[in-house]
Amino acid sequence: MSPVTRALLGGLFTWGLTALGGATVFFFKDFSRKALNTMLGFAAGVMIAASFWSLLAPAIEMSETAFPAIIGFLLGGAFLHAADRLLPHLHAAADAKPEGVKSGWQRSVLLVMAITLHNIPEGLAFGVAFGSAALNPDALASAVALTVGIGIQNFPEGAAVSVPLRREGLSRAKSFFVGQASGIVEPLSAMLGAALAVSIRGILPYALAFAAGAMIFVVVEELIPEAQGGGEHSNLATIGAVLGFAVMMALDTLL
Repeated sequence: MSPVTRALLGGLFTWGLTALGGATVFFFKDFSRKALNTMLGFAAGVMIAASFWSLLAPAIEMSETAFPAIIGFLLGGAFLHAADRLLPHLHAAADAKPEGVKSGWQRSVLLVMAITLHNIPEGLAFGVAFGSAALNPDALASAVALTVGIGIQNFPEGAAVSVPLRREGLSRAKSFFVGQASGIVEPLSAMLGAALAVSIRGILPYALAFAAGAMIFVVVEELIPEAQGGGEHSNLATIGAVLGFAVMMALDTLL
């Protein structure tokens, strides 16, 4: 099986878990702030652990120095910073205001764009990891672990889009459709990451670190502030982050 095909299957898996999270709208009209903060904290912990164990550590290991990893990491953060400033989007918090350039897009579209910003680096991350496995078969298990970890944390992201839309009066079906649509970018970005990693092998450490930098930017800029919820139930968010880190670390080291 080619790395691009593996990346596609991984993307379909993570997209499916995003849809599964969005499907919670058929059972709940709202989430308690405690549950939402815990889930977002868990997602943050998974992404932090994945950034190191599955991306930065391999990038440093395959280079003679740490400079490719440092450069790629900084470029990944810069890319997400530019996208965050330019792309119109809206976070799910009740008091959130649209960010990026002004647009006349509907609120539902802006919510999808916010989660899309999360999912692009995630898809690139496991896509590049599958590309790396084509050069080093021992890295395949790590790529699978990364995909599973990202899929797990996509569940609360899907719910974080669909449930607020339902609360605002949209039908369950439309809320679910919007929630799952936010994950469609992952198969596409995963295939792109795998194709680039295989075709331009010299950029592999840069690409791995790029994905890590983009993911850390998302965690610090968006997930952690949203998980803290203005200080309410912040301990649960912190506990969720620790548990998420431990789960991702276990997945990567055990596999």
